[in-house]
Amino acid sequence: MSPPERRDFIYRHLHEYRTVSIGALVELLNVSHMTVRRDIRILEDEGKVISIIGGIQLNDALRQELPWNEKALINHRHKRALGKYAASLVKDGQVVYLDAGTTTFEIAQVLAERFNLTVVTNDFSITHHLMDKPQLNLFHTGGQVDKRNYSCVGNTAAMVLRTLNVDIAFISSSSWDIEHGISTPHEEKVFVKQTLLAIARRKILISDSSKYGKYGMFHVCPLSNLNDIVCDGQLPISEQQQLQEIGLKLHVVNV
Repeated sequence: MSPPERRDFIYRHLHEYRTVSIGALVELLNVSHMTVRRDIRILEDEGKVISIIGGIQLNDALRQELPWNEKALINHRHKRALGKYAASLVKDGQVVYLDAGTTTFEIAQVLAERFNLTVVTNDFSITHHLMDKPQLNLFHTGGQVDKRNYSCVGNTAAMVLRTLNVDIAFISSSSWDIEHGISTPHEEKVFVKQTLLAIARRKILISDSSKYGKYGMFHVCPLSNLNDIVCDGQLPISEQQQLQEIGLKLHVVNV
């Protein structure tokens, strides 16, 4: 395994387990303590992890997101369950927006078998998957291309969305919590998400619990601007109660 592959493994591993000891990484990677510490130092310099006694944990201050193909490998079983549940909230005849993301891609896979729907997205992977489904109307926003996430962002994509009426919007996020709301490390994503909040009749955040408690530099909105949140059952009970107390409809999907 090359050094970049090792560091990618460590980062993906942390997304699943939140913390990991240096000794565990030595065993998992079959390398020396010195090698692991060197990889950790680089990840710290990139702002992805922080050191704790005997190990490391994810840095809650999210500076950048993983590329699409790497995110797709993390918590896939949870994302698939969330996507299946979220698709059940869609009614025939609706205009559905699917935000760019690997969890919304799971929604698209279920909706691909439905009829009498219009799907709007800024995600190229979703567009490609639905391209050969003639029973669905399909729109892509266009705009500035985010190559890491296979999607379009920025004001041009937002301008297209402003011309539409969307019945139900599934909004993705790599960082959210009660204190910071929805946030992102990338300013260009803010335009799209905030426009969705303005045009959609029903606004649903869909995100697995590993994203909770992180925050990016750019604020999108408080969670109270949403109607629903779809998340897995690993979200702590205390946090579930707080979300319900601010008036959100929380859909907990047990995996």
